[in-house]
Amino acid sequence: MRRQYSGTSGRTENCQIGVFAAYATTRGHALVDRELYLPRSWTEDRKRCQAARIPDERTFATKGELAHDMILRARASPLPIAWVTADSAYGQDSHLRRFLENAELSYVVAVPKSQQVNGPCIDHLIAQAPPEAWQRLSAGQGAKGERFYDWAAARLPAVTESGVDEPTRQRWVLARRSISRPDEIAYYLACAPLDATVADLVRVAGCRWKIEECFQSAKNECGLDQYEVRRYVGWHRHITLAMLAHALLAVMAVQEREKGVSRPTHPTSWTSPQPKSVVCWQLNPATVLHAATTC
Repeated sequence: MRRQYSGTSGRTENCQIGVFAAYATTRGHALVDRELYLPRSWTEDRKRCQAARIPDERTFATKGELAHDMILRARASPLPIAWVTADSAYGQDSHLRRFLENAELSYVVAVPKSQQVNGPCIDHLIAQAPPEAWQRLSAGQGAKGERFYDWAAARLPAVTESGVDEPTRQRWVLARRSISRPDEIAYYLACAPLDATVADLVRVAGCRWKIEECFQSAKNECGLDQYEVRRYVGWHRHITLAMLAHALLAVMAVQEREKGVSRPTHPTSWTSPQPKSVVCWQLNPATVLHAATTC
């Protein structure tokens, strides 16, 4: 237990912070791994750690390093993994992004507006997007239906991979703009297969909300946050049992759900013919078609 800023309450209070991994498919999603984050004030105080039954080998690790370890465990499991998505606390970690690329895992991760992309900050780069680069796409189903936003994406210059003659993956920048509040823009970096479309990136970016849905249902249905523990083992026991119960409910829900729903067709991405740009904007197909028919 320690005093730290809690995103849930929006203020500094006594809290325990965990790093979680969720696994999501088109059929369902559930929490699959967890780690308790320990700040240096804990790991450097071995008497305090011993009192809380924290193992001697448990040293300080950043949240990104904890995420790194969980991704390694997930890759070693039978779970098939193609994409990774995360919020800006992890997305801005360049070491984590390079690890994902070296592991040949595609990703779409949120980053702060101050994130530098080949020099300029990402918000300045997105501000240069032509109007026809923005296209309205759904990031997936929400509690009130489809989550529609305006999206702009641009391919970054090709990056040569070590030991490979031709690159097999492409880096991107991506922006999500609120329809009702156009000044609210979220930013992403991505690395994807060469044949990935803007719709693919949007779909993966939208999957990050699934971990919030996992938290909500695990708290409401399985008591994920209903604990009063003061020791390391007690935290892991409670969280693990709640996650197991949540995963069981997720599987039961999938088994009850109707089968045979067809997958939506992804719209085609068009490439912007702007040779002097440092990036290659992906234009809205509807805008391009309209311009072609009115010329």
